[in-house]
This record gives sequence, structure tokens and C-alpha cells, in this order.
Amino acid sequence: MNSFRHGVWDVVQGALGFALVSVAAFSVWAFAAGWFRNFGGELGMYGAIALVFLGLSGLVLGGLAGGMGRFYRAFLPAFFIYAVLWCAAWFGLHGRLGEWVGAAAGCAAFAWIILRMQGSARGWWVAAVGLFALHSAGYFTGDWAMYDFWLPKKHLIAEGTLTKAQLGTVAKLSWGLCYGLGFGAGIGWVFHRSRQQQGAVGAAGAL
Repeated sequence: MNSFRHGVWDVVQGALGFALVSVAAFSVWAFAAGWFRNFGGELGMYGAIALVFLGLSGLVLGGLAGGMGRFYRAFLPAFFIYAVLWCAAWFGLHGRLGEWVGAAAGCAAFAWIILRMQGSARGWWVAAVGLFALHSAGYFTGDWAMYDFWLPKKHLIAEGTLTKAQLGTVAKLSWGLCYGLGFGAGIGWVFHRSRQQQGAVGAAGAL
């Protein structure tokens, strides 16, 4: 029961903490996309977004690994490889196929690296499947929120409630929120699994 409660807390902590980081990262897209069109392009913008994720995550999620230093030691390489694989799939395949392939490859690599850096990658696929499910739920819910919920509400512009630019900003930030909640829950799950694996390895070594 304690393991279950700790797992739920890790997932909740991951979801809420990474949601804050994700909204900050997606703010680069929401507020600076025009600037990147002239300086760095789409790839440059993705790089800036990744830097925000890399820089801020440990400040709010360090507790998942028992400290900010331990968290960054595992998270930095894991998220970097995840971002590289996702971008490679997106720029190489485009559209839904690129998103799904990027998510699958990125989540698998992320989970393996986290568990390996934390001590043992045994059973990493369990962590990877959970991460992929939660990550995809957040990412595609965000996609729906932007393109099927917010952007179709053009009547808000006509009514003077929001300008076109403001509606676009809200749509992008809503995607960031959903993505952060889903991916963050998955990150919490992966770190929970890593501690379980450490415990299992330690128990086996004591026998």
C-alpha cells in the first residue's frame, strides 16, 4: 500500500511540476514564434523550448530523485535524447506519423536512460509503456485543445473578447499545460519505477 501511495504521489508531483515547466517552455512558442522565424527558424525555436525544459525541470521535480543533483544527472541526458529523437521523427516524417514515432522512440529512450542512470534498467519497458501512454495522452489532448477547442472559437474575436493573437496564445499555452500534465505524470511514474528497481536490486544483493 505504501508503494502504491508513493507511486500516486510521484505521478501527481510529476504532473503538476512539469505542467508549470511546460507552460513556461511553450511560452517561447506562444510569444516568440515570430522572432524565431527570422532568427533560427523552427529548429531554433524547438532548441530554445528544450533548453527551458532542461533548465527548469530540476527546480520543481528534484524530489523525484532525492535531490536536484541526482535528478539532473538522469534527466538531462534522458530529455536531450528524447528531444533529439522526437525532432528527428518530426522533421523526417512530419504529421501524425512523425509525432507517434517520435513519442514512441523518445519515451523508450527516456525511460531506459533514467532507469540506467539511477542504477538498473531491468524491466525498463514497463516504465516506457506507462510513460508513452501518459505522454501521448497529454500531447494529443493538447493538440485537441488547441486545434479543436480554442482555435475554432473565432466568435470570441468577433465579439471582442480576444484578439486573434490572444486566441492563438491561449491555444498554444493550453497545449503546453496538457502536454506538461501528461508527460509530467509519466516522468513521475518512471522515477517511481527507478526507485522500485533500486529496491529490488538492493534486496537481491542482500540475499
